[in-house]
Amino acid sequence: MIRYTLRCDRGHTFDSWFQSGDAFEKLHAAGMVSCAVCGCTDVQKAIMAPQVRPGRAAEAATSAAQPAETGDKPLSQPASPAEQALAELRKRIESASENVGKDFANEARRIHEGEAPKRSIIGEAAAEDARSLVEDGIPVTPLPWAARGKSN
Repeated sequence: MIRYTLRCDRGHTFDSWFQSGDAFEKLHAAGMVSCAVCGCTDVQKAIMAPQVRPGRAAEAATSAAQPAETGDKPLSQPASPAEQALAELRKRIESASENVGKDFANEARRIHEGEAPKRSIIGEAAAEDARSLVEDGIPVTPLPWAARGKSN
């Protein structure tokens, strides 16, 4: 198998795998290679650097001599702008809310009924308890991260 970086006449760049260099040439000549972005069939190979892997002995020596790399950032830091935005959202929500743990459904109901002071809370609720809150008109929303902190 061989991977080529391709570019269409509209400027889109994409990678595609072929059984061999000859297979690419045959498919290209038949007009069967198209842009993965726009579908255009006017596609050419783009300039690319070869990826050569070291032999197994050299790879083993290199990995034994150096600690494993995790990319440009340590695993403890967000890997993308979206992950960074989610981390910032989590920090804001957790700092502005009281974590009531597994008592979330009961406390949300108490706040809604005026039996507890009105405030922002976060915590855990079973699916049926969350569904019951929504059906009773109590506004709740799931958060896109695993719960942590207080547990009852």
